[in-house]
Amino acid sequence: MINQKKFIVSHAPFWHDGSGVTERNYHIILAALPALIFGIYIYGIPALGVAALAVSSAMLWELAYTRISKMPETIGDGSSALIGVMVAMLLPPVMPWWVVIVGTLLAVVIGRQIFGGIGGNPFNPAVIALAILGISWPQYLDFNAAVVNYNLDFNMLYPLAAAKHAGLHKDLFDLRELTASFSAKDLLMGKQVGALGSTFGLGIIAGGIYLIFRGFIRWEISISFLAGVFITAMLFNAADPTKYAGPVFHLLTGYTLLGAFFLATEDSSSPVNCLPMLIYGVVGGIMTVLIRNIGAYADGVIYAILIINLINPLLDKIRPKALGKVV
Repeated sequence: MINQKKFIVSHAPFWHDGSGVTERNYHIILAALPALIFGIYIYGIPALGVAALAVSSAMLWELAYTRISKMPETIGDGSSALIGVMVAMLLPPVMPWWVVIVGTLLAVVIGRQIFGGIGGNPFNPAVIALAILGISWPQYLDFNAAVVNYNLDFNMLYPLAAAKHAGLHKDLFDLRELTASFSAKDLLMGKQVGALGSTFGLGIIAGGIYLIFRGFIRWEISISFLAGVFITAMLFNAADPTKYAGPVFHLLTGYTLLGAFFLATEDSSSPVNCLPMLIYGVVGGIMTVLIRNIGAYADGVIYAILIINLINPLLDKIRPKALGKVV
């Protein structure tokens, strides 16, 4: 006879919204398209080449890996296509073809497949690929050099690099005057130099809100990430406005919005409970500004997300108290 007093429960998550991996991946790709298409529209054929090569090579790397390792082919579920889209959005609009292919190799094979495939990767695959590319070939991730042949109707300076340079040379540059030349409206509308899919702030926000309302990402991570960036940048700016840019500038430049809505929220590398999600996001936002303001890099989002991916297993140990008890 079954002992009815023993009802053992495990920790969350329990709820299933009925969606599958394939549906989730294609919805995230759909949400990313406004920002990606805007980048292609602004930078033309070279940007289209980077995006097409990133998506196709990512899918081919997965197909090759699954066949060589005799694993079930999963190319149709859209996960490798999504990784390709994310890698493309992180790269400059002009990029040597072989760097794009190496980037997708790092993302698909090193970032995900060697950990067992979908759900097994401890780090965001696209983020770890860009981190390796940035260390190995930093010259190809120089956004100012990437757009040197373009002459568009906005300030053709990478905002974060310009602000960092101005802050380090206060005797030569006026940081407040420089940041004022990048209005919030222009930054939201994509009038800034940056990665292929990271400049159109309004498009990224719209895509992120769509994913939140559809339940594909959790608002706790995105909002706390942005709050961490805003509060930390505000404190730095209050301490020395001639050296550190203001919070709105940090929110709307670089990879900030892309990181908050599309990178930090990756399922496998982010927490599953509410409080860990909030801590995870806030720490990511704080680390982003710390790296930007006192670190060596102009943009700290990539390494900040790697750090919070690393502490994710520790945060997941913070669990809600289970209801009831075993008698």
